[in-house]
Amino acid sequence: SCFLVLNLHNIRVKKMYSGSMRITNQAFEDAYENSNSSEFKALAKQVTAQLKGIYSKSPQLAKYYVGSTIQAFSEGSVIAYYLSEFSVPAGQEAAVDNIMSTMDKLVDKQQRSPTRTGNALLFAEHTRSNHIGQIQSPGFPNSPYTPNTFMQWQLRADPGYVIKLDFDSVNLEEDCKNDFVKIYDSLFLPSVFSRLCGYYSPSEPLTFLSSGNVMLVTMATNEEHNYPGFRAQVSQVRRGSKGTTCGGQLTGDKGTFTSPNFPNYFPPLASCQWSIQVPAGKAVKVTFKKFLLSEPGQKNAKDCRKDYVEINGKKFCGEEPEGTVTATSNDNKMNVMFYSDASYVDRGFDAQFEAIDVKDPCPKQFQCRNQRCIRNELKCDGWNDCGDMSDELNCKCNTNDISCKNGLCKPQFWLCDGVDDCGDRTDEMNCGCGSGAFTCKNDKCVSEKKKCDGRDDCGDGSDELDCGGSSSVSCTDLTFKCKNNKCISKVNPECDGVRDCDDGSDEENCDCGRSMFKSSRIVGGQDALEGEFPWQVSLHVKNFAHVCGATIISPKWLVTAAHCVQDDGRTRYSQPSTWEAYLGLHTQKKLGSHVVKRNVKQVIPHPYYNDFTFDNDIALMELDSPVTYSDYIKPICLPSAQHSFPAGDTVWVTGWGATREGGFAASVLQKAQVRIINQKTCDSLMGGQLTSRMLCAGVLTGGVDACQGDSGGPLSSPSGSRTFLAGVVSWGDGCARRNKPGIYTTVTKFRGWIKQKTGV
Repeated sequence: SCFLVLNLHNIRVKKMYSGSMRITNQAFEDAYENSNSSEFKALAKQVTAQLKGIYSKSPQLAKYYVGSTIQAFSEGSVIAYYLSEFSVPAGQEAAVDNIMSTMDKLVDKQQRSPTRTGNALLFAEHTRSNHIGQIQSPGFPNSPYTPNTFMQWQLRADPGYVIKLDFDSVNLEEDCKNDFVKIYDSLFLPSVFSRLCGYYSPSEPLTFLSSGNVMLVTMATNEEHNYPGFRAQVSQVRRGSKGTTCGGQLTGDKGTFTSPNFPNYFPPLASCQWSIQVPAGKAVKVTFKKFLLSEPGQKNAKDCRKDYVEINGKKFCGEEPEGTVTATSNDNKMNVMFYSDASYVDRGFDAQFEAIDVKDPCPKQFQCRNQRCIRNELKCDGWNDCGDMSDELNCKCNTNDISCKNGLCKPQFWLCDGVDDCGDRTDEMNCGCGSGAFTCKNDKCVSEKKKCDGRDDCGDGSDELDCGGSSSVSCTDLTFKCKNNKCISKVNPECDGVRDCDDGSDEENCDCGRSMFKSSRIVGGQDALEGEFPWQVSLHVKNFAHVCGATIISPKWLVTAAHCVQDDGRTRYSQPSTWEAYLGLHTQKKLGSHVVKRNVKQVIPHPYYNDFTFDNDIALMELDSPVTYSDYIKPICLPSAQHSFPAGDTVWVTGWGATREGGFAASVLQKAQVRIINQKTCDSLMGGQLTSRMLCAGVLTGGVDACQGDSGGPLSSPSGSRTFLAGVVSWGDGCARRNKPGIYTTVTKFRGWIKQKTGV
């Protein structure tokens, strides 16, 4: 037998530190950009000798020091970017970290260098004036980028210039842990600007400015799923030109100002001051229309240690809804400061200032605590219009509102939808069967203990749904039926990435309901992003204009509303020849390369559509030829007949906002977030006009007054990474309007009919 004796004292850990060092007695030479030149090698030798000297001042560092490599040089006299390696005994790492951080300032900005095994590629680009260069991932756009590779692009500009990096295409894996692009404000790794992964819509520009005349772009990839990659334009901008500067004197009754480079990303290490002066006797009020100053990991940080705006000694940061960040001065002058640190950047702000009367800052309006002015009739209406709830405090509720016990008023349609809108559950009391009991889908009450006991106590099987495990259960109207006719108890198993049916049929036909683009943040306006709802269709009457919306469910078939295709005195809407369908459209009258126009081959309204009650308000349209899917044209997922869209779920209604009666139409596709309303509550609000084939949804943000959807368009319900068609816009007062529920045709009720007519 043999024994293995481990000497734990000999276990060593490899530690890498990166940093930069300014060499003040040296002028920059072009040869320093080429690491193979004799000039680069000679200067590198000097710097490594200097680093060795610095480390030798600490006995501990000297013992563990292995050596340094010089990664790059940049201008600024000369800045050297280095990587130093130490071989540290196990258990001594923290001590070495501490010594490194207290070392002479020459070795500041330490950080562990990201090490990735695999290939390493280095590219260099020196910009010139009036010239736009280009960098891209290898093989872009025709072939995927290389797996297991770490790539670097070193970008340099002339002295007195900054680098402008403008991505026109970013298409990487969604998970940043797998593949990512990082942008640094230096030629080595301490200060990261931004990290990109996933797919960005071209309608959201990604433009970055450096603080100095260098920038580093890195890309790391793992072994699987290698997407097309990225392409970016590189140019240099003279320091002090538009976009690189900020601050200054602002005078007059009103005006606007923005963070540098807005609506693109502000540069790191920006420091700006605006001095605002309005006429004597008035005060200054500043309102931020867009306010995007957030950083990873800083979501609820109130101390604003990173990037911030400072007014009257108060700092503002994070991401705030339109118009909710405001400040007022005591006299006719105000200073606004903006500061960004060396790491992550954001899009910044768009602000306006105005002169106000100190005694009456909100003439004929209500003044919120945060100094925002809103219309008087918005006070105590159940909606948080101020952004800080101050318009909803100390209210006497209308008879048709929910009076919460805590004094808030809420719109009646949030009653019993499973969401605590009051904040003290007043709106969710006396709903269903009360505590200790389970409310069946058929409204019967059974003991909570009887849920998932293997017996149908409800009579409709709803107490035996979602009981875990994928064993088959007896089939009811509520259970999902696999292709092999076995039923499973899991609710909404379709296309969730888990194989629940023995035959895998719950994961078939799942190439649907995915928008390619990262969904943007909802701040302010409700314009949809280009490609955000690729299943949305605009139906035009030929030689006229947009009349209704529709939804793509396959390369040849659309779903719309039956009331859109009913003849009236002048127009024969029931005839296919009346219509043309625009797919991939974002802005009306703007037919870009993504837009496809098709004629209609047949129109099939539901045979039992009732034009008086709007019951069965659904229709199908077949296109004259199939379309090819693209990033901007994709089908939505059709739910199974048993798919559940419960009250309280948040869904989207989209459209160009035109109704057949005329009225205001939007040119850019609009989106509104709405929430599904409890069926009983809605039926009583609508005077008993609802049938079981209709569902209701109410708009979620009080600010959406206008019509934001239009007939025939989709009610899109996100579920995991897919989106399902919950409803078709049918009727209501206009559309998603405040305090008026919108009524939608329930698609699950027509699943069999759709399949019979279209095969989808």
